[in-house]
Amino acid sequence: MSVGIFLFVAAFLASAVEMVEALTIVLAVGVTRGWRSTLIGVGAAVVTLAILIAALGPSLSSVPIGVLRLVVGALLLTFGLQWLRKAILRAGGYVALHDEDAAFARERAEAERAGSDVRAGLDWYSFTLSFKGVFLEGLEVAFIVITFGTAHDNGVALAAAAAGAALVVVVAVGAVVHAPLSRVPENTLKFAVGLLLTTFGTFWAAEGAGASWPGDDIALVPILAFYCLASLAAVRMLRRERSAVKTVPKARGAEA
Repeated sequence: MSVGIFLFVAAFLASAVEMVEALTIVLAVGVTRGWRSTLIGVGAAVVTLAILIAALGPSLSSVPIGVLRLVVGALLLTFGLQWLRKAILRAGGYVALHDEDAAFARERAEAERAGSDVRAGLDWYSFTLSFKGVFLEGLEVAFIVITFGTAHDNGVALAAAAAGAALVVVVAVGAVVHAPLSRVPENTLKFAVGLLLTTFGTFWAAEGAGASWPGDDIALVPILAFYCLASLAAVRMLRRERSAVKTVPKARGAEA
């Protein structure tokens, strides 16, 4: 039960983050250049992703579960640590926080500057940009669904349900506010997703290598707690280091 809950939450949050970024691109292009070509690009990306998932999903079922968990665990661990590293640097003040309003404004300005390229009744700039944005972000969602699904019993259904729920929530909110979801605490979500992916990666990689966790699925809780404490300690250290760097010049100036 615990693995199912963790899996659903991790897949939901990770999918939501990627979908918010895709929605920002789609809204900026659609509002600026029109919705017809933009939505056709979105639809084409969704169909392409569906075909890709249908082709890749069944082929993974033939891989032995131990090997699969080792590979999937290593991939999730790498992926999660990358998210976690960026989140820690943002929280520590060394990297600027991600701003959906700024991203929306940037995408909209680029769309306004782009020239007209209408062929066969399509605005190809709108089509291409929306297709690329949805496909690339959707590819990451597909990766999450496939990896979670193949490494755990009934994982495909859970991960797909989580991704579907995230899609409904993000699209519904985007349709209502008709603007970038700047109020969504995306940086906090990325921190949480990094922690969850790293936790699953550690758990499944160790199992795939032949280790057994005390308490089986319950081991996810202390693993997650460990990464939480280590990450918060790293954020605190970075903030202290940054504060010290800022105060040293003032102290030297006062001595002079």
